[in-house]
Amino acid sequence: MRADCANCFALCCVALPFAKSTDFAVNKPAGTPCKNLQQDFRCGIHTRLRDKGFPGCTVFDCFGAGQRVSQVTFGGRDWRTHPGTAGVMFEVFPVMRHLHELLFYVSEALTLPAARPVHADLRTALADITRWTEAAPETLADFDVTPLRQQVNALLLKTSELVRAKAAGRRKNHRGADLMGARLSGADLRGANLRGAYLIAADLSGADLRTADLIGADLRDTDLGDADLRDALFLTQAQLSAARGNPATRIPDSLTRPAHWLA
Repeated sequence: MRADCANCFALCCVALPFAKSTDFAVNKPAGTPCKNLQQDFRCGIHTRLRDKGFPGCTVFDCFGAGQRVSQVTFGGRDWRTHPGTAGVMFEVFPVMRHLHELLFYVSEALTLPAARPVHADLRTALADITRWTEAAPETLADFDVTPLRQQVNALLLKTSELVRAKAAGRRKNHRGADLMGARLSGADLRGANLRGAYLIAADLSGADLRTADLIGADLRDTDLGDADLRDALFLTQAQLSAARGNPATRIPDSLTRPAHWLA
């Protein structure tokens, strides 16, 4: 469930739309190649994306869906050499990304001993999601992933409750809260529910976020300097890349410290 851009046909640079904003320098409709995309499916400004006004590209994560669609679903047939595949391929990619994101969360939940009461149901969900990732292109293009997401989300909520119940102290509930720019430096947020919280530009420097549920939390420009995110629940690489940290920020072993944290 890690992106392997070398084995992908730059699907995120073509299939998905983006709008001119602080994240993207220009507008681009879905199905149209980004102006920075080269013929070899590489980005012409990859090392300068932030400087050129494309920080949104640096925080996008397909959870490995790109190479799955490119090399497995379409058997290595790229949309340039085989233009007849383009339409369906671009429809399949966002569906596969949703499926791979679910695989990422369910796989993490299965590693948590406290969630053992729901492990059987999680394994069933994992098998169901995996079967969908193996479906034919036309089937995937028409697949509505919403009901599956709802079923999996119920299991992830239960997982969260089981894990956070073991956290020390009073567990704060900030689910979906507007905490943009909030001053939470040094806060004890162990076991907190931060699902879907807006933490844009919030100050979480030195905060303790162990076993906090961060699924869907918006961490764009969040200050995580010296914060402790070990054992944070459902934290993704994209969330870390969107935030600001430093060498002292403690992160889960499964994730990588973003390069711009060290700049």
